[in-house]
Amino acid sequence: MADTYTPPVYGTGVKATIQRIGGYLAGMIMPNIGAFIAWGLITALFIPTGWLPNESLAAMVGPIISTLLPILIAYTGGRMVHGQRGAVVGAVAAMGVVVGTDVPMFLGAMIIGPLTALILKYVDKFTEARTKAGFEMLVDNFSAGIVGGAMAVAGVLGIGPVVQEVTRVAGEAVNWLIGTGVLPFASVLIEPAKVLFLNNAINHGVLGPLGVTQAAETGKSILFMLESNPGPGLGLLLAFMFFGPRAMRPSAPPAMIIHFFGGIHEIYFPYVLMKPRLILAVIGGGAAGVFTFMITGSGLVATPSPGSIFAYVAVTPRGGLLGVIAGIVVATAVSFVLAALLLGFGRGEKEEEPAAGLSAEDAGTSAGATEDSLDEQPANGERREPAGSAERAESAEETQTRTAGKEA
Repeated sequence: MADTYTPPVYGTGVKATIQRIGGYLAGMIMPNIGAFIAWGLITALFIPTGWLPNESLAAMVGPIISTLLPILIAYTGGRMVHGQRGAVVGAVAAMGVVVGTDVPMFLGAMIIGPLTALILKYVDKFTEARTKAGFEMLVDNFSAGIVGGAMAVAGVLGIGPVVQEVTRVAGEAVNWLIGTGVLPFASVLIEPAKVLFLNNAINHGVLGPLGVTQAAETGKSILFMLESNPGPGLGLLLAFMFFGPRAMRPSAPPAMIIHFFGGIHEIYFPYVLMKPRLILAVIGGGAAGVFTFMITGSGLVATPSPGSIFAYVAVTPRGGLLGVIAGIVVATAVSFVLAALLLGFGRGEKEEEPAAGLSAEDAGTSAGATEDSLDEQPANGERREPAGSAERAESAEETQTRTAGKEA
C-alpha cells in the first residue's frame, strides 16, 4: 500500500532503507489525508480565532485530533501489515496510547498499529496449524482480542509515555530553533532530502506530528510550511522554462501547473537530479520562505496536503493569508534567481547548427545523392553500367543462345 504514494524502492543500502520507511509512513498517513483536511477546515472555521467562530462546532476539534486521527492512522498501519484483522487490533491498541498521554499521539499510532498487527500475524501462523476444525472462529476472535487488549495496556504503560517524552524533546528543539532564528537553516537538510523522495517521510513522519501538537496549543504552526512550501519548486521550474536546456523548456510549464496547483512536488525532483548544482537554488528558496514566514508570524492550522496553493489557502487561519502568500512569493523569487544564475541565464544552451550551413533535410538529400553516385562508380575509376542494364543484357544473351540451338 505504501508504494501507491511513493516511488518503488529497490536495493538494501541506507538510502533505500530510509526511503522504504518513508514509504510506509506515507502509506499510513496519505489514505487519511481527507480526515486531516476535514479537521483543518473545522479548526480554521470554528475555533474562537477562526473565520466563523462557533463554540458548539469547535467542540469537535479536540476529539478529532486526540482520538479519531490516531485511531485512523493505527487502523491503516495495521491493515498494511495483516489485512482487516491487523487493522482492528491496531485500532484497539491505539486507544492505549491515546488515553495514556496528553498530546496528539500520531507517532505512537504509527508505532503501535503496525506492531500489534505484526504480533497478531505471528500468532495466527502459530494457531492456524493447531486449531481443530470448527473452532477457527473462536480461536481467531479470542486471539485478536487478547493481542489487541494486551497491546492497549502496553500503550498506556509503556509506548505512550515514551513517545510523549520524545515529542516533548523534539518540540523543545523546534522552539529553540524558532527562538534563536535559525529555523531557516532547516532547509539545508529538508530540500536535499525531498529531492531523494523522502518528502513524505519528513512531512508526515516528523514535521506533521510536531506541527499538530503546536497547532493544538497556539492555533497554528510554522512546521506545516517547512517542507510543503511550493515556492522553491515553482522558482526552479520558471528558471528551467527560460534558461534551461532547450529540449527541457517545453516540459516546464505543464510541470509548473502540476506542482503549484496540483501540489505534486515530485514533478520537479528530476530537474534537480539532472543538474545537481540546482539543489542550492531550492535550498536558498526554502530558507528565504521560512524566514519570511517567521518575520510575518505565519502558520497553518493543518498539513497542506497536497502542497498546492489551494491547500495552503484552505488551512490558513484568519488574518494570516498575506504572510503565507508573501512567504511563497519570496521563496519563488529567490529560487528563480539562484537557479537562473546556476544555469548561466541560458548562455550555454545554443541550437546546434547543421554542418556547412545546410539544413537537416538538405544534408540528408545530399548524402543520399552521394551514396547513389558511389554505387555507380567501380573501384578502378571506369564507368559501370547500372545493375538493371547488366541483368537485361544477360537475359538477351541467353535468349539468343536458345534460338540458335533450335535452328541447328
